Formats: sequence, structure tokens, C-alpha cells
Amino acid sequence: MSESKKNILTSESLKAYEDELSYLREVKRHEIAQKIKEAREQGDLSENAEYDAAKDEQRDNEARIEELEKILKNVEVIYEDEVDLETINIGCSVRLMDNTYNEEIEFKIVGSTEADSLLGKISNESPVGAALLGHKTGDTVKVETQAGEIVYKVLEIHNRKDDE
Repeated sequence: MSESKKNILTSESLKAYEDELSYLREVKRHEIAQKIKEAREQGDLSENAEYDAAKDEQRDNEARIEELEKILKNVEVIYEDEVDLETINIGCSVRLMDNTYNEEIEFKIVGSTEADSLLGKISNESPVGAALLGHKTGDTVKVETQAGEIVYKVLEIHNRKDDE
């Protein structure tokens, strides 16, 4: 059996996942158990919507706990303040000039587990993320995407925490 893929997380995301897991195990489980207990006390479970809703919530909670445990079991943590800012790596932020659309954009390169394009976090495995890795400030990078070729110029590599 092959070794499972590492889940690459920034230290910030690792803490968020650990906090969520702790909350789901220690708080949410007890809240749901209380809801189930109260619903049972109402009598006939066959037509008890509160009982069914609580059981559904319990199933969803346990599924999320299992998902988080799986992520955290095989994690590799990237500490942003230790990232080499000479070249684009996982954990750094990059400011780019999109030569195709003539606009500046900024991304943070993260592992696929925490990628969220709406928050400006792109996966190191995405076409853009993979193409940018290893490049330096001033480099021009061509990326093949589903929408065609996009050309970026690397304007700056930095640590997003520096901006906060």
C-alpha cells in the first residue's frame, strides 16, 4: 500500500483545524447528545422530527470529526516565518502582474487542504500554484489553464503576516 499524501498546512490553519476538532469533540458532541436525550423524552421516536434532526446533526458532526482526524493524522506544517522568500514556496504570498488582463493580483500559496480561492489562497497543486513554485521576483511565468495560457510577472514574494 502506498504512503498516503501529506496534508500541507500553514501553522495558522493547523491551529484552526485543531481548535475545530476540539470544539466538535468536547462541546458539540455534548450539545447533540443533550438534544437526542430531550427528543427521546418526548416519547414516540417514529414521528419525532427533533430526534431525527438531532441524529442527522450527530452524523454530520461525527463525519466532520473523522475528516479532521484524517487531515491531522498525516500533516506537514509550513511555518510562514521560516519560508525562504527568495523563491516562491508553499506558505509565501506573491504579488503578480497578470499580463493577460493587465492587473495586479495576489495569492498565498498553500497546500490543497486549505486552498480557498475566495480568500486568495491557491493550492500548490493547482495549475497556477504549481507553475509559480520555484520562481523568483522579476520572473515571467506562463501558465496553461482551462481558459488558455496566462502570463504572470512576479512582482514580489513576501510573508502575508508581514502585512498584518
